[in-house]
Order: sequence, then structure tokens, then C-alpha cells
Amino acid sequence: MGFLGLLVMGVVGWLWWKGRLGPDGGRKLALAGAGVLSLWLMSRGQMVPGLVLAAATLALGFAGYMRKKVSAVPMDEIEARQILGVGLNATAEEILAAHRRIIARVHPDKFPADEASPDLARRVNAARDMLLRKQPGRKD
Repeated sequence: MGFLGLLVMGVVGWLWWKGRLGPDGGRKLALAGAGVLSLWLMSRGQMVPGLVLAAATLALGFAGYMRKKVSAVPMDEIEARQILGVGLNATAEEILAAHRRIIARVHPDKFPADEASPDLARRVNAARDMLLRKQPGRKD
């Protein structure tokens, strides 16, 4: 069992070193380690600590998954205007035109190999949504 554990740790360490676990590799390793630890505790007969650790691991893993799915990015109005490059008196048409111009350069479908592209596109979309919500006469 000791040799198998060392082998698994070596393979996982190599994957992490090469960056094959993705941008949040450390988080994935921590979640995997906590999952293995919870299974080990439950196999030793310590069901309550094992189940508590398993539940916490699942909750943290699900929270990370949902964080990626949420398109709302916290930002203030000044940052949103800087991202889109529009002034204080920009109309809805100007905001939409700036959004189309920028999203054409950072869209994940255009640059699938770029890992930063989805985050950039998410920020550009969030900036557009925020500025359109702040338009005068809009009822939200």
C-alpha cells in the first residue's frame, strides 16, 4: 500500500508540476486529498469525522464549480467603464457597440487554447450588463 501511495503521489505531483491540472490545480489537489482522507477515516471505523469531512469536501467542490458558472463578476462602475472604454455619458448603443468590439477580440470560441479568454469574456459581459442596468430610465 505504501508503494502504491508513493506512486500516486508522484504521478499527481508530476501532473501538477506540468500544469495539467488546470489553473486551480492546488484546489483540486486539496479536494482530492480531503476526499481520500475522508474515505480512509470511514474505512477505519470513524464514520462521523469521515462523513463530516466528506460533506465539507463536496460543499467546497460544488462551490468552486458554481463560482465558475456564475457570470456576475463583482466590479464597480468605474472599472466597468474602463473595461469597455466608454465615457460617463455613454448611451446604451455606445455600450453595446464597445461590447461587440471587445468581445470579438477575447471570445473563448475564437481563442480556445487561451486559458484567460473565458475570464476576460466573462468580465466584458459583466461590465456590459452593469452599465446597461445603470442606464437612466431603465426599470429593473
